[in-house]
Amino acid sequence: MCTSCRHKLPLGNFHKVNAKKIEKVFYGRVKIENATSLLVFEKDGLVQNLIHNLKYRGREEIGKELGIWLGQELAQSTVYQNIDTIIPVPLHPRRLKERGFNQVEEFGKEIAKKLNAEYIDFVLKKNSYNQKQSKNSRLTRWKNTSETFGVQNESLLINKHILIVDDIVTTGSTIEACIQVLQSIPGIKISIATMAITV
Repeated sequence: MCTSCRHKLPLGNFHKVNAKKIEKVFYGRVKIENATSLLVFEKDGLVQNLIHNLKYRGREEIGKELGIWLGQELAQSTVYQNIDTIIPVPLHPRRLKERGFNQVEEFGKEIAKKLNAEYIDFVLKKNSYNQKQSKNSRLTRWKNTSETFGVQNESLLINKHILIVDDIVTTGSTIEACIQVLQSIPGIKISIATMAITV
């Protein structure tokens, strides 16, 4: 990503300003410690084009670049200094086979490097295969994801502060479903970091 293009991207930077904006998405639904998104997603905007190229054209380097960028930002934020583990929102094995990669893998790995945290992609699992969620309403998304995720090897996360990473927060239903299955682990704390949030 060239410097000129980066300057054109609409920054969220919610770890610096207006940090409560993302937390409000989850207020009264699940407990989170902190939440941030690097960019603001607008229909037909630059961020949509970036994420479309990442997810559907196999441009994994986009996820890597965004991970380096956000990782550097979070490394300078005191509230993200105690992250132990980075966990990506998983894809169902069938979706992973179709796409060939998890679009948030490189994003999460780069953030983990910057925060000196462990990257674990095998504890949180997606158990059911849903159709693409992008055009569904908030209620439909919630119904589709409410019993979708499961946890294995949960002992690895006991008393850990984890950072869940994903590409976009729209209604928050996917991340909410992930948190619901993780929050029963003793001593766990959960924060969120995404590439973008819809406005």
